[in-house]
Amino acid sequence: MKIPKRGERGFTLIELLIVVAILGVLAAVVIPNVGRFIGRGEEEAKETEFANIQAAVHSMMVDNELATLPAGTFVESADATRDMTIFPSDAVCATDKVLDVAGGTYVLDSDKNGYILYQHDRIAADAQAVLSNYVASNTTAYWYHVDAQGTVTQSESAP
Repeated sequence: MKIPKRGERGFTLIELLIVVAILGVLAAVVIPNVGRFIGRGEEEAKETEFANIQAAVHSMMVDNELATLPAGTFVESADATRDMTIFPSDAVCATDKVLDVAGGTYVLDSDKNGYILYQHDRIAADAQAVLSNYVASNTTAYWYHVDAQGTVTQSESAP
């Protein structure tokens, strides 16, 4: 520890109070703004996930040449889900599912049932079964259901 020499002085009480006051003003301005940014980020994430799911449903419908989802093959509001391996539906639809996403003929025994966004089956050019993902993950943060026209609705909790 250094022993102060004659004539050396520390901070005065006034200087310390001014520094504390400046820090208090900065904290009063910064803290509410940080809270707003965090809330806005969560809202943007929600909107982005919804837009991605809606785009994925439309892409899947276009790839499968569907104007509407066949009866019984879409998740209604009472059955909202976060699981994209069964969304819009993994219900058996052999009579309606004619083509896979590559345009190959649907084969009941080797192709998956339903129209789904994650691990959707298709036949590659070499006639090998390939799984496609319309979404990046098999689960979502929010709950979704869809109507026959492919319009997706999002909710924050299970129905």
